[in-house]
Amino acid sequence: MRVFKRASGAIKDRNSIWVAKFSPKGPFHNPDLETVIIKATSHDDKHIDSKNVQRVFQWLRTSPLYLKPLVWILSMRMQKTRSWVVALKGLMLIHGVFCIDIPVVQRMGRLPFDLSNFSDGHLSPAKAWSFNAFVRAYFAYLDKRSAFASSETKQKNVSNKMKEVDETLMEELEKLQKLQGMIDMLLQIRPKNENLNVGLILEAMDCVIVEVFGVYSKFCNKIAKVLLRIYEVGGKMEASIGLKVLQKASIQVEEMSLFFDFCKDIGVLNASQCPKIDRISREDIQDLERIISGASSKKGCGVVGNDEDNNKAIVVRDCSSTASVSQQKGSENGLMTVITQQWEVFDDDHIMVGAKGMDNVSNGDKVIIGTTTNPFEESYGIVPYVPAHYQSLPDLISW
Repeated sequence: MRVFKRASGAIKDRNSIWVAKFSPKGPFHNPDLETVIIKATSHDDKHIDSKNVQRVFQWLRTSPLYLKPLVWILSMRMQKTRSWVVALKGLMLIHGVFCIDIPVVQRMGRLPFDLSNFSDGHLSPAKAWSFNAFVRAYFAYLDKRSAFASSETKQKNVSNKMKEVDETLMEELEKLQKLQGMIDMLLQIRPKNENLNVGLILEAMDCVIVEVFGVYSKFCNKIAKVLLRIYEVGGKMEASIGLKVLQKASIQVEEMSLFFDFCKDIGVLNASQCPKIDRISREDIQDLERIISGASSKKGCGVVGNDEDNNKAIVVRDCSSTASVSQQKGSENGLMTVITQQWEVFDDDHIMVGAKGMDNVSNGDKVIIGTTTNPFEESYGIVPYVPAHYQSLPDLISW
């Protein structure tokens, strides 16, 4: 039965390639690109065809104008398929496309196809439900991720045009909550039973783990900066929302630890690849509670107050709860700055969401090293692209 299924899938792929080759070219149809996409999203459930996946990425790197036919071809294939293998490979492919540093990709918005109600048509319901759940969860996250990236890109473009406009503290807190929502969605992408511990699922889990590292690193970077602003402004409303964010972060740290333990159990991670995730500092929560209660707890970034109780500044904390508190002189007048050891700031210029693990991500004198296998590792390297001035970008909003 399994041999017949593979043979049937191979025949379907070959027929699709023949149809693509003999179909006329059009504004959205490119036979050569469609052939590569079909091979990259074949019915072979053993593994994804990384060679043809990289070919798809090369088409896009050649010119961003290929994004529109690429997404159109992939969308047509996703809408027609009843195979969890093809659907999952399509999601992995679009995930890799997101990680190519081309502006037009970041402006794409929500995914142009819908797999929220995907159902495999070749397996019995008893076997299909776990595969269906995995595909639906992966799609839900990528759809949210694409919309979030598009929103951030639009906001950056507005900020560049109006240089005096800065993000408000409430807007930054809202972004933190969105990042936490994305982490929640990522943690839902996992095999629901042992039948899913197959090669293709594990390859997809590699991509998910890398994404968890990237999103959480971005969250840590933003929360450290937002806390500094809250301490400086001292608003009760902002402190109240910040407190909720920290409380949720405490829960998510526990959930991520369990998620990574689960990944190690199924063979996706090992102890040397998984970085330690420390708990949220109780001190930060207490500081926000004091602001909410009306107590003075303002702390400027590098600004030291005159009161002995507030004679300290919040500095970025690294993820090492066992490290001792160190002190150093903050200025010539002998005032001291306390550096606690809880938060780690990740510079956005050094973190690539979707990069292969977190290889040699540095911050100050501390280096965090973590690696994981990824079928799209070549695509995750940021490839500089200089667009030709005569090329007009495709209108993705009208899709």
